[in-house]
Amino acid sequence: MGLIYSKKIIKGSFFTSRTDKEVYFVKDALIETDDNGEITKIINPADQDYQRTLEDAKENKQLVETRDDEYVLPGFIDLHVHAPQWPQAGLALDQPLNEWLEQYTFPLEAKYQDLEFARKSYRHLTRNLVKNGTTTALYFGTIHEDANLILAEECQHVGQRAFIGQVVMDNPEQTPKYYRDSSTKEALNKTIDFIKQIRTLYQDSDLIQPVVTPRFVPNCTDEALEGLGQIAKKFDVLVQSHCSESDWEHGYAIERFGKTDTEVLKQYGLLNEKSVMAHGTLLTEANMDTFKDEKAAIAHCPISNAYFGNAVLPTRKLLERKIKVGIGTDISGGFSSSMYRNIQQALISSRMLEDGVDAQKPAAERGVAGARISAKQAFYMATIGGAEALHIRAGQIKVGFKADLQIVRDELSAISSNASQDVFERLMYQTNADNISKVFVSGKLVDHK
Repeated sequence: MGLIYSKKIIKGSFFTSRTDKEVYFVKDALIETDDNGEITKIINPADQDYQRTLEDAKENKQLVETRDDEYVLPGFIDLHVHAPQWPQAGLALDQPLNEWLEQYTFPLEAKYQDLEFARKSYRHLTRNLVKNGTTTALYFGTIHEDANLILAEECQHVGQRAFIGQVVMDNPEQTPKYYRDSSTKEALNKTIDFIKQIRTLYQDSDLIQPVVTPRFVPNCTDEALEGLGQIAKKFDVLVQSHCSESDWEHGYAIERFGKTDTEVLKQYGLLNEKSVMAHGTLLTEANMDTFKDEKAAIAHCPISNAYFGNAVLPTRKLLERKIKVGIGTDISGGFSSSMYRNIQQALISSRMLEDGVDAQKPAAERGVAGARISAKQAFYMATIGGAEALHIRAGQIKVGFKADLQIVRDELSAISSNASQDVFERLMYQTNADNISKVFVSGKLVDHK
């Protein structure tokens, strides 16, 4: 059953990115949405029809009015979430990636064959993400198709836009026997069945979409990678995986294939304009050129990268090369479900990359010149960057785009400067879930309490 939308007018001051260097601000705008959950009109206070539209909205009980200390922002788009890992967020982050997977992550994900546990966990996760302002998420599920369908149900129920992947991991050399697809054929058949089921169950909804999901190169056989590339092309769906996530993973692909995983993914038809690859901290210059040429996107996971990435992603360089970059929390390699917290870490990490970290080196040799990014650029990645990666008309407060919005309170407004630039930066650094009063997806108020 599709969601029922209703026309409404949201009155409030808003911020939205135009480019990675420009954030647009309008004070006391009227944001009009239609029955399809799209923004149909934005009326400024100076416009001739402003007062009449405001009065009509009040009379027809269509008005959502923000407080003086509240601002409207686009909903955030989380490009990398391991949904089943939510119960272990923050655990064992001192372990090397491969040991963390084997000792903690795979045993946890194996538990999702218990569908009661899956529903309890996914219900908790989806509400937590929404209350943090995340209106769209790109999810890794598990190898359990029924559990992945429950994740879809919970996303639909809470009203979150979701792209969900049936995870494929069939390589016996890199996956435990208790948590592995029994055969390549089964893995590919489950992927096809999951795509068909999602498209049938949610044909009247614009919220839930399937994604082809090879976990990453080490976990997949050559046959699985080839088959998934063919499935992605046949069914015209997005592809998600990991790429150059760590020294171990980057080196593994070179040892096994004699080439980087960027080249491997391209070889098997898994790197193209519909691909979102997480991390990328070890990408070579040639790999970056390939991402640009193929129009593939990178999910920058700044918190997770600090633990497992073995390097800092050069986000400014990627943006300057016009490579698509969004932000992902990477639950649970990242301990926080808040995109705000990941925006903050993206800024911190970029400063550390520019300034360097080894005090024993001369300042001129310590860091990477011109590496820092601004709050505007981080905000852009969390909104427009994610939307472009997923090919959705969202991530902006703009006519013709989905009304995926969050209303955020500036708790320091009574004692701080209220110049728009100051407010914007304060929101990026100070906002937490308690400051987010309302969340809309396609114009529908989401109940996340």
